[in-house]
This record gives sequence, structure tokens and C-alpha cells, in this order.
Amino acid sequence: MATPQVTPDTTLRLERTIAAPREKVFEAWTKAAALARWFAPSDEHLVTVHTLDLRPGGAYRIEMRHSSGRVSVVRGVYREVAAPSRLVFTWSWEEAPEMADDTLVTVEFTARGQVTDLVLIHERFTGAPQRDEHNKGWTGCLYRLVPSVAP
Repeated sequence: MATPQVTPDTTLRLERTIAAPREKVFEAWTKAAALARWFAPSDEHLVTVHTLDLRPGGAYRIEMRHSSGRVSVVRGVYREVAAPSRLVFTWSWEEAPEMADDTLVTVEFTARGQVTDLVLIHERFTGAPQRDEHNKGWTGCLYRLVPSVAP
């Protein structure tokens, strides 16, 4: 598959300031038990981390089971792991690869005292509809991340 051109329609960028130290926020992205607490768009999901091989070339596989019974599974490969400042990984839905096949997520963690500035860039969507669907999902995830790392 050819990599789509980077445009506002193919790239999602979200920024959050989180009242927790950078190391704790990074850990929430890199430890299975921590991920399971927040990595879904709503509290109506039960998250199971099946695989989390946190190294360049290592794979991850995360299941989000909605209370309605609907299951979504995302998988990918880590391209970069630079603790505690940066993660880069591929992203693909097992049940709907056309939704985000061969996309790339970059998460940057910048310390500012006891708070963390988080920037999430999800790119290589085929267009605005896919980007917008992922915006909804990531917005829910980041909303759930905040209390999971709160002091």
C-alpha cells in the first residue's frame, strides 16, 4: 500500500497537558496493567492487553470489548521506544483493516515540572472520515488517561 500524502485530512494531532510526571504518563502507555485501565474510547469498554513487546520491532495487540458485545482489536509494531519521551508505532484494526491500515502513531511526552505535555500525532489516514473516527476514539482514550495517572 502506498503511503498517503500528509495533509490535514490524513493527519490527526491532539495535545493535552496532564497533571502527572512524565515518567508516570509514559508508563501508562507502556505497562499492560496501566494500559488496560484507560486504553478505550469510553468506560463501556473492557480492555485486554494480549501482547505488549515494548522494543523497536516488538508487537502489541489490544482488545477493546464494548458492553454491547462488540469487539475491536488494534495491533501494530513499535518503531521507536525512547523512554520517557517518545513512542512511535504502527496501527491497524484486525476486524476492519480498511479503517486504518498502515497508519502511524507518534506520542511525545514533554516534562514541565510535575506536569506532562502530551502530543499525539496519528497519520497516514486515507481521508477525513477515517481521521475523524479516530479523533473520537483518541479523545475518549485521552480523557480516560488523565484520571488513571492522577496523583
